[in-house]
Amino acid sequence: MTANATGPATAPDPTQPWTLSATEALAAFRTKELSPVDYLSSLIGRITSDDERINAVTEVVEEAVTSAREAETFYANATDDDLAEAAAARPLLGLPVIAKEKHALAGRGLTQGLLHERDTIADNDAAIIARIRAAGGFVHARATSPEFSCATITHSPMWGVTRNPWNLDLSPGGSSGGSGAALAAGFAPLATASDIAGSTRLPAAFTGTVGYKAPYGRIPGAQPLAADWYRGDGPMTRTVADAALLAKVMVGVDPSDHATIASPGFLDDFDPAEAADRLRGRRVALCVRLGDFAVGKDIEANTRAVASALESAGAHVEEIALPWTSERIFETAFTHFGNLLAPAMRKATRGHEHTLAEYTVRFMADAEAVAARRSFYDGLAMESQIQAELASAMDGFDVLVAPTSAVAGLEAGASYLDGITVGADGIGREVARSGGASGNDGGDDVRLEHYWQAHMTMPFNICNRVPIVNVPSGTADCGIPTGVQVIAHPYDDARAFDIAAAIEALRPWSGLAPQ
Repeated sequence: MTANATGPATAPDPTQPWTLSATEALAAFRTKELSPVDYLSSLIGRITSDDERINAVTEVVEEAVTSAREAETFYANATDDDLAEAAAARPLLGLPVIAKEKHALAGRGLTQGLLHERDTIADNDAAIIARIRAAGGFVHARATSPEFSCATITHSPMWGVTRNPWNLDLSPGGSSGGSGAALAAGFAPLATASDIAGSTRLPAAFTGTVGYKAPYGRIPGAQPLAADWYRGDGPMTRTVADAALLAKVMVGVDPSDHATIASPGFLDDFDPAEAADRLRGRRVALCVRLGDFAVGKDIEANTRAVASALESAGAHVEEIALPWTSERIFETAFTHFGNLLAPAMRKATRGHEHTLAEYTVRFMADAEAVAARRSFYDGLAMESQIQAELASAMDGFDVLVAPTSAVAGLEAGASYLDGITVGADGIGREVARSGGASGNDGGDDVRLEHYWQAHMTMPFNICNRVPIVNVPSGTADCGIPTGVQVIAHPYDDARAFDIAAAIEALRPWSGLAPQ
């Protein structure tokens, strides 16, 4: 199945408002070339015409029309002073945002993809939703995620299967897969996401979009799991400039989350137009495998092409090695999950186990099995070693660049209960219960015991004070995008955004999938 199941795929029509980025739409609002109402109508039209085949949207939020009309009235009558004031105080004025369903909207359902929570209604907006509203933005639709955001594919008994607009046979990744698919399909310019093991960066990589994993405490989350230092909410977008726009709204101290930190002047000096010019003299570490991750040839080639572009623009790029193994990363992270997340999931689903997706049951069991042999303290000791190894490897460099996923694609409806087999085409396929891989004939296949070992994001949740921006790196052999992670030193978010914007400028990419 291709991106367009009815005929040859074609590039999106650039004259359509839904193709505009958030910064482009804002500029058009301010010059009165585009009405916020017309922009919203164009996006809703895209959802209406295309979501049946993609299934990224759980609901359209009708009251968004009221917000768009209010913004339209403002822009129609605004003076230059009014526009300047709005740019400072309400930087998202008139912009629609698609929200991951786990991010609560007061008065609307809050299921986290769980069937037994289908009647649960949120009492309050999530902190980041409240900040979007205060900045003049509004939620016009909500996006799918797997149950409890615990998988790197996006399907559930609640929402069904979400598909990648670039190739409908494949997944947009997870857990923020609905957000990534919606962005790539042109349903929104901005989206909310979350990341506890790669849930922002992986779908960004698989859909050719931009995802920002903030350092722990930068962006407020929902209690009690906001206290989990692996997690973090943030933005997904189609451009680095848009990611910075939404991130600046989300950051800062919030009384609902004691871990949040002050972020005065956050990204104030960030200018994506100048990012490539500032590369000269920057020191970039390149690590293709992060130890022993089984990186596909197409992903490696795309990652090295990014490094070459940086070097050609004046950066000093040096390839480094890290003493990690995918098995050690898995063991460390699942010790953490087994002692923190799995107990929370067990409590939230007790009595409803028969309604759960198989991958949710398996995630809890796998995490509990690791925690049974490793204590909470053991996990801290393993984490501190990995953190020290990263700090040592990055010493003397401005950023580290690495692939986001070792595997180029995942099957849309797969659950990967018995491991993953990666074929020569880069697609990771389910291992059938009989021991073989579905739809694959062996040969040079790479077999991994657990599909989490196919992703290269968890090390940086273990080291969760580092900021990361995922940007597209090219196209995989299976026809969907690949991504690289730009990892900066703890809380040096500006450097990660700078290098990410430089990569975007040097290797331009359309975040919109062919139709």
